[in-house]
Amino acid sequence: MSNCVLAYSGGLDTSVILAWLRDLGHDVHCVYVDLGQPCEDRQAILEKAEKMGAKSSRIVDVREELCRDFAFPVLAWQARYEGIYLLGTSIARPLISKACLQVAKEVGADSFVHGATGKGNDQCRFQLAAEALEPEVNMIAPWRIKEFRELFPGRTEMIAYCNERDIPVKASVEKPYSSDENCLHISYEAGRLEELTQNGYDIVDFGMTVSPQEAPDQKETITLGFEHGVPVRLNGQTLSPLAMVEQLNTIGGRNGVGRIDIVENRFVGMKSRGVYEAPGMTVLYEAHRLLEQLTLDRDLVHLRDRLAPEVAEMVYYGLWYVPKMDALMAMMRETQRPVTGEVTLDLYKGNLMVSSRTSPNSLYDAEVASMEGGGSYNQDDAEGFLRIMGLPSRVQGKVHPRPYDD
Repeated sequence: MSNCVLAYSGGLDTSVILAWLRDLGHDVHCVYVDLGQPCEDRQAILEKAEKMGAKSSRIVDVREELCRDFAFPVLAWQARYEGIYLLGTSIARPLISKACLQVAKEVGADSFVHGATGKGNDQCRFQLAAEALEPEVNMIAPWRIKEFRELFPGRTEMIAYCNERDIPVKASVEKPYSSDENCLHISYEAGRLEELTQNGYDIVDFGMTVSPQEAPDQKETITLGFEHGVPVRLNGQTLSPLAMVEQLNTIGGRNGVGRIDIVENRFVGMKSRGVYEAPGMTVLYEAHRLLEQLTLDRDLVHLRDRLAPEVAEMVYYGLWYVPKMDALMAMMRETQRPVTGEVTLDLYKGNLMVSSRTSPNSLYDAEVASMEGGGSYNQDDAEGFLRIMGLPSRVQGKVHPRPYDD
């Protein structure tokens, strides 16, 4: 039997997996990777693991690292999977693998266990990250083991198993959706959310945001300061990455900012429905985008926008510790050098509206852009510019006339 490390959340899946592994005689070291999960009693989670027979249990606090070294670089890329998802779950998985492998070395464990299913994305993220860091790592994924699936065909059987053994879990037969929480967001899936005719916002008990209808009837104004693309100040106060995210979660959450309901394409090929809330990161993405409008030139922004979906896809798939990502992050650091300044936003009932933006590196020149008379732009220059730009079209039009009166 193995001496293994389990990425342990204390939720339904990992609680069942811990009990199952113990029944098989494995020594299990439970690692609760603290990603800033809200609404959780961490000490109670460790105590539950120990009561269930874990060889050891510990908390590894990576909250600051998650924000600083994972979320903020992805923010700088403006990376959104399929144009909307801010990757709050995806970006945490490589860090969980890293933390668990570090513990495995300390306790002499020979296997890394995770609770991701064989249908989902997380199995890819955990394994691809772990194998990049430890090529010889032994992965145990119970959901990909036939005997485990025969015992637990679905969440109903897992809930019944926990009830029989007095294992406390939040999931229930009446509301069996699954949630994943960290300081960046909360995701919700499964259960009644699999019924696309059901309104996801009505089903979910949101933990970070109020509904826009229940948000205050007056706007709240905030000012964010960035240095080289990194958010560093909120309303004039210098904050660490974690403190920045946490405070913006509170501010954005009380103003109903950051909820989405999407049907996304998983890495393994199927479509799945998820509801997400990410108030703080939603505010940061918008403020960062507005500042880039001032500080980055057109061609660089357009190149970044073409590559951002590639970055988002790699994060979503779990390809974090790969040379291609290293190269893309090096490019990101270069593009962000001039992205310094302040953005003031008004938050109102789920909406984000720009109030002002300033930067010492602003490329906006009112003398050039002004629609008023005078200024430093010579409109006569446009004649030659357009004659040159239109040359290929004129040549093509003479050789291959295009009908335009059909």
